[in-house]
Parts: sequence; C-alpha cells; structure tokens
Amino acid sequence: MLQWYCIGILVLAVGSQALYDSSSDVVQLSPSNFERLVTNGDEVWIVEFYAPWCGHCKNLVPEYKKAARALKGVAKVGAVDADEYKEFAQKYGVSGFPTIKIFTGSKHTPYQGQRTAEAFVDSAIKAAKDKAYSNLGKKASGSSDKSDVITLTDENFKEMVLDSDDMWLVEFYAPWCGHCKNLEPHWAKAATELKGKVKLGALDATVHQVMASRYQVQGYPTIKLFTSGKKTSDSVEDYNGGRTSSDIVTWALEKLAENVPAPEIIQVTDEAAMRACSEKPLCVVSVLPHILDCGALCRNQYLTMLARLADKYKTKMWGWVWAEAGAQLSLEEALELGGFGYPAMAVVNAKKLKFSTLRGSFSETGINEFLRDLSFGRGQTAPVRGAEMPKIAKTEPWDGKDGELPPEEDIDLSDVDLEKDEL
Repeated sequence: MLQWYCIGILVLAVGSQALYDSSSDVVQLSPSNFERLVTNGDEVWIVEFYAPWCGHCKNLVPEYKKAARALKGVAKVGAVDADEYKEFAQKYGVSGFPTIKIFTGSKHTPYQGQRTAEAFVDSAIKAAKDKAYSNLGKKASGSSDKSDVITLTDENFKEMVLDSDDMWLVEFYAPWCGHCKNLEPHWAKAATELKGKVKLGALDATVHQVMASRYQVQGYPTIKLFTSGKKTSDSVEDYNGGRTSSDIVTWALEKLAENVPAPEIIQVTDEAAMRACSEKPLCVVSVLPHILDCGALCRNQYLTMLARLADKYKTKMWGWVWAEAGAQLSLEEALELGGFGYPAMAVVNAKKLKFSTLRGSFSETGINEFLRDLSFGRGQTAPVRGAEMPKIAKTEPWDGKDGELPPEEDIDLSDVDLEKDEL
C-alpha cells in the first residue's frame, strides 16, 4: 500500500511539472483523488482538463494561477492532465484542450467565460452564490436567467442542430479572439429576440475541432446558417450580415421568411389541436359563423383571408386555429368572443394566460392592423377567464360542404280533439 502511494505521488509530481508545480495554488487532480475532492466535496471547483504539450493550455497558466490564488478560501481551482488520463477525461466529454468545467459536487457545467483571472473569479463566485441560495431553496437574488445562446460541442452538434427541424445560426469562436468577445453581447441579445423562431448556438472551435474542421472554420468568429427542415451539406450557408444584434435579427428573419412555410389554419375539434396552438408564442383564434349562417363559399373566403395573413406573419411562428360559432363555447367564454357577433378573433398567450380581442372589423385590413399592433407590443390585454386554458369539446371536422337543415317532422293532428274555444 505504501509502495503504491509513493508511486502515485511520483506520477503526480512528474505530471505537474509540465504546467503546475507544487508551489501553485492550482490543485493537481487525477482519477485517484477527483471523486474525493471534487464530486463528493462541498466546495465549488473550477477544473481545467489540459495536455502538457497544448499551446493554449500553456498560455492559460499565468491567468489560471492568478485566479487560484485570488479564490483561495472561496472556491477551489484544479487541473487534470487529460493527456495522461485520457479515459477519465472522456468521461466528462473532453475532446480538446483546454476544456474547463465548473463543478458543484457531482454537477458540472462548461465554463463559458473569457480566459482571464477576473472572469474565472466572477464565475466561481457566481457558482458559489447560486449554490448557497440553492441550499436555502431559493434562486440567488440578482442572478439572471441563463443566456438563450445554446452551448454546442462535437458531442451534441448532430442531435441539437443537424437532426432538428429548426433553423440555426451557429457561431464558431475562440475564447481569446477579440472580435468574438465584442460579438458576445450582441449574439446573446439576438438569441433572446429570436427565441422561438431561430436558435442561436456557440461552439468553441479551439476545443471542439471536429465540427470546426467539418465546416472549414479558418477564422474567428465564423457564423454559419443551418436552414430549417432536413439538413444537408448543401443547405449550410455563410452568414454575411452585420455584427450588431439588430443586424443579426434582421438577417435571420429574412432567411426565416425564405425557408418557413405558412402555418396551417387548423380547425379546433379536440384538445390536441388547441394544445399545439397554445405551445406557440401566440395563438390566433378565430370563431367563424355557423355553416347555416355562412355557407361553404363564405367560410372558404374567410379561411383564405386568414391563410394570407398567416403567411404574412409566418416568421412570428404563431399558431392559427378556428372554430365554428357555438361549437367551442368554453373557448369563446374564456376569450370573451361572440359578444360582438361572428366572425370574431382573439390572440392568446397560453403561457401567460392573457389575451387580446379584435375590436375592429374582421377584414384583412382590420386584422392586419390588430396583429401589427400586437407584434409591436401594443394593444389591450385581459386575463383568460378561469385562469386556465378552457376545455375543448370533441367535434366533427367540417366536411367542406354547405350545411343542411335538419329534416322537418310532420305533425299528425288526426287524434287531436280541439274544442272551438281552444282555436
């Protein structure tokens, strides 16, 4: 046992000589101590997986040591020679050097900040604060939600991007790249503005070199568009727009308009139809006159008009549904429809349980003005009645034909004896 321990110390010392020596505040980690110190420990850890021959790893050493010294007594800073412990590093998804992760017990997340001492300190303190508040069962005050930019790797790229039907803009970046750092806040803002329409991702091309090589990334940042639907090598385009958030949003929406088909106007005949619409950012609900009040030609004219408007607003990624007057009374009551007659329209945000009702004319011009105001955040809203989305009745879909009156029943008066004074 003693002999094994001595050999372990010797290996540790030899490995540490490459980048971090015993005088450093960076803790040298290995498979033999990682579980005890990191995943089973109570401290927040920043862990670098490095290779002694890696140029980027060598460049990182001064800042990493400085961060370790500054975080003494606050958080731990460690390093693993992933070149020596290849299988162990692969367990944590390490495929390039340096890979840096933040550990809070067994939970770990990729480090996304700049490679400076200050950035390491900020990330460690934030992780420690989040951990402390989590122990209180609360969210850290002043902490913001995660960025809407999705972190991509060689391992998740196929599943997240290539196998999805969504449109993606992917930034291939290098952490040390000045232009990448300047782009970062604009990229994050654009990701938030495009949420639900176009997904924005970021891949560290210095670490995840398989995908960077596949898409011939030769400079930083390089931005690629992966169109919606089935992805092929021919469907990948270079981004050639500006570098401000508004430039990115405008360019993405123009591409979206080119690739996204107009949404279908779906009749609400069951829960599934309404649920699908409610999962969209907004759901446009129309209630059309009963087929006996407005025949097939009249109804199709309304549906054609709605289809034109849906095509016009298709980049909003809204859902569009319709129901026949009286067929979905709970839906009409919840959205306060029908009081002004039919046809009628309301737009509902199912997540916030708020809606806005069309008060103008049910015409292409009137609806367009209504939807335009909503898209700019204007217009009055009201809470959905009952504080929940209404139950949907199961009905038969329209067959596309005119309505038929129920057959009249003949009344047999032969057995009825009417007295004169009853006439």
